[in-house]
Amino acid sequence: QLQASGGGVVQPGESLRLSCRVSGFELGNFVIAWFRRAPGKEREAVICNNGLEGTTYFLDSVRDRFTISRDNDKNTEYLQMNSLNPEDTAKYYCASHGGTECYPRNFFYQYWGRGTQVTVSS
Repeated sequence: QLQASGGGVVQPGESLRLSCRVSGFELGNFVIAWFRRAPGKEREAVICNNGLEGTTYFLDSVRDRFTISRDNDKNTEYLQMNSLNPEDTAKYYCASHGGTECYPRNFFYQYWGRGTQVTVSS
């Protein structure tokens, strides 16, 4: 089970840290990917981590602003989002498929958190 949290309403340029708490299996080197769905748009892959090969960025627009990290003791994955802009407004989901490969398509992932809303507005 995955549980995402940490969303909120922020102003452009501010930061947020999302958390994805995992229960039922140990994170270890398993993949956690973050997706987002903006209003009126398809869900898109943002970033991924398997604890082995570092970060995989699926969106160039977040490459210099978002980082992903893992605390295995807490069995939690974090998404640090800096310099947020209105285009980042979306519901963010963490997902896993129990393997170690980062895939950009949501149909690879069987385990999904409920999502946490991020709104960037002045």
